[in-house]
Amino acid sequence: MALTYKRRIVLTVLIVSVVTVAVVVGTATGMALASIQNAAGVAAGPRDYAALPSQLLDSQGRLITEFFAEENRTLVTIDELPKHLIYALITREDQSFFEHRGFSIRGTIRAAWNLVTGRYVSGGSTISQQLAGHLYADRQEFSIARKLRELWWALQLERSLTKYEILEQYLNTMFFGHGTYGVEAASRYYFGHSATELSMAESVMLVIQLANPAMYSPIRRPNEARRMQRTILNRMVHRGYATQEEVDLSFTQYWNDYDFTRASTSTAFFDREDRAPYFSEYVRYRLENELLLGAMDINREGFVVHTTLDLEFQDHADRLMREGISRANTAYREGRERRVEYGDELVPVVEMLSLAFDIDSIRVGDATQRRRAREYYQERLNPVLDIVSLMFSPGDNDGIRHAGRVGYVMQEQQAQRTQVEGALVTIENRTGHIKAMVGGSEFESRNQFNRAVDARLLPGSAFKPLYYAAAIESRAITPATMIYDSPVVFWNDDGSPYTPANFRGEWRGPVLAREALSTSMNVPSLRVLQRVGFTEALNTSARLLGIPERDMVNRNLVRRYPVGLGVASVSPLEMARAFATFANEGRAVEPIAVRYIEDRQGRLVLEHEKEVREEQRRRRGDLEIVTPQTAYIITDMLKSAVTGGTLRYARSMAGGFDGIPMAGKTGTTQNWADAWTVGYSPYYTTAVWLGFDRGGGNSLGVDQTGAIAAGPIWGRMMRAIHADHEPIEFPRPVTGISEVEVSTRSGLLPPEHYSGSTREELFLTGSEPREYDRLEEFERAQTTRLVDRLRRDVDSSSYSLDRQVDFRLDLDLDLDLRFERGVRLNDDLDLHYLDGEQQREVEAGSEADETRFQLDAPSFDAPSEPEGNPLLD
Repeated sequence: MALTYKRRIVLTVLIVSVVTVAVVVGTATGMALASIQNAAGVAAGPRDYAALPSQLLDSQGRLITEFFAEENRTLVTIDELPKHLIYALITREDQSFFEHRGFSIRGTIRAAWNLVTGRYVSGGSTISQQLAGHLYADRQEFSIARKLRELWWALQLERSLTKYEILEQYLNTMFFGHGTYGVEAASRYYFGHSATELSMAESVMLVIQLANPAMYSPIRRPNEARRMQRTILNRMVHRGYATQEEVDLSFTQYWNDYDFTRASTSTAFFDREDRAPYFSEYVRYRLENELLLGAMDINREGFVVHTTLDLEFQDHADRLMREGISRANTAYREGRERRVEYGDELVPVVEMLSLAFDIDSIRVGDATQRRRAREYYQERLNPVLDIVSLMFSPGDNDGIRHAGRVGYVMQEQQAQRTQVEGALVTIENRTGHIKAMVGGSEFESRNQFNRAVDARLLPGSAFKPLYYAAAIESRAITPATMIYDSPVVFWNDDGSPYTPANFRGEWRGPVLAREALSTSMNVPSLRVLQRVGFTEALNTSARLLGIPERDMVNRNLVRRYPVGLGVASVSPLEMARAFATFANEGRAVEPIAVRYIEDRQGRLVLEHEKEVREEQRRRRGDLEIVTPQTAYIITDMLKSAVTGGTLRYARSMAGGFDGIPMAGKTGTTQNWADAWTVGYSPYYTTAVWLGFDRGGGNSLGVDQTGAIAAGPIWGRMMRAIHADHEPIEFPRPVTGISEVEVSTRSGLLPPEHYSGSTREELFLTGSEPREYDRLEEFERAQTTRLVDRLRRDVDSSSYSLDRQVDFRLDLDLDLDLRFERGVRLNDDLDLHYLDGEQQREVEAGSEADETRFQLDAPSFDAPSEPEGNPLLD
């Protein structure tokens, strides 16, 4: 014991000796170097050299967030700071600050003694030395050379600056833990308010971070921070900087308001204010990896980045996606609970069978109990264990802490399979400006994946307009082309069959291409793909999406029929880009997030949008993906989806669009795993997706389609962002488009005296129909023939229609027959008694008076004429 004490005394003497030598040598060195030019820069303030976060501004100049890495800094003047912050700093770091001239023998001896005794309350370097070391030396280097440089620069600071200027630089420069540099950034991070509003206890808490933020972090180690805070407060009382009552009150208020639930992984980066976090990180990645390419440090240079985002649009997007994701999760959980309840009813039966026949593979009782136990642990017990481990565990490697982390990992993996996520992106059609972006439910340390940009999702039927555009462009179809919706087998190039089905397994027979697209019919759409061919369809689709040819295979844009139903990999931003191309008259749309960048002096650093426009002018001939005529026709077809197709529900839920035309398409993937809506106005395009990060065969539920789940979000978003916009029409090409009246049943020209329904349809000039719809004439001829046969077969005196009528025609016939008294009617003919304007049903089996009857022949889908039919033979 005595030997140990002697060793400490010897060590102390050695340290003091070394420091004394350092002082002498340092002073001599300083005098020798006093004339160097670098010394003239000592007086420069922190605004000239300090690392500053870069600001991200929206299109109206409003602050979105700030970028910083290791240094989040906001400058503040010494006059704005409370005096008790200065007192706390001096008490903790340099009690003789106002007496010394940059170096303190007493402080050095005190530091040596603390080192010997194993105690640490305050350091040995003066505030001037700490600032000098931070600015001009590597404080991680432990050498006499470093101490000499630090001492010399400290003396230069003292010669060039006042004590309060040194304090201002110090408080604006030093590291305060959790990624914050400077007292203002630290105060906003730890306490949520400016350093000008710091209480006495808060000031002390910040000051004790200077020496060892890892040891005294109030977030990660609140107990240690509390003890040191109390120690420094008591020292302030001892030195006369505060009364005991002031100290006690401030200390009590601090811990009464302390948030014990704040995550221990919290940092200034994740806790920073960010009104569009997914967009901000998208911009950060583009700057660091594509635009600035490492030449400049976006996190330190204090740039001002002018972006395309509109914070008003972003606020609408955040609110609508938050509500929409919440509704989708509620619907999913309710559906799952119903399925689980139904399954639980079958559990006893299955369990009995497994026991009776000794079939272990179908035993579900134990599995159900294990599942419920796992859910109970993850939802109820694991959070409690985590809190206990944070309060009482000795370190991160403790078993309880490890169990808590494992529990959270399992819960996160389960959430990826069962938590409905979503994404939304809105771009301006003409410029490609990204106006709003939501990449998930909530941006946090465990949920930073930007699904709007980086996800690879199946688009389902939302993919169909892309190859419909190729079919229109190549004149393989027109909006009035008749296509059959019926069961069919398609054969892939490798000989494998593909048998698609429509939603709910319904078939419509002959339909026109406009209705096939607007109501999202699968088989007619694949027939369109078959007509246009894979090569043209896939190449056009890839160009619309902005996917390079080399990536097409990786994105599953391959020659197989499932691709026609959206079995490919795309992102919401790519889908928005494709649809915006239709609105932009067929010209490619390049999504843009950054307009230009200025440095801290306001000088231009990068004009990204200008460069993009110049490149587009050079490539003007390559920008047209489809002609303006094709784009206009596809837009008109997709308008039908909004007015009477799969998006009419979204239009209704939004309350209409106040005269602004809208076009769009929904999409639902197999097993209802993904729900999409992508649509546009003449101004903007918005894409919305809902689904799971890890599908694994999971289903949103049969009622969670693109039209029902994603559609209302899209509709409300489009209505909100168009509130201040005047109604305008989609630009129509002056030439190259014909408008022709066609039959809505066949898509052919209506003949003279045609009584069926018609509409004006759009065609590329030269692709208009040339044939007439003769079906009505055929029906009229068949009606006349049927009437003649009936009249010949009915006896003029007394006749009973008791023969079985076993045929139906695909015609709606109104036949006027005259029967004499005594004719009997059976159930096989539907006859009505006509009495002026009143129509009365005549019961089967009753005698008919000599009067007029109307026969309504029922219709069916596939007519056949039986042999020997008495009415047609």
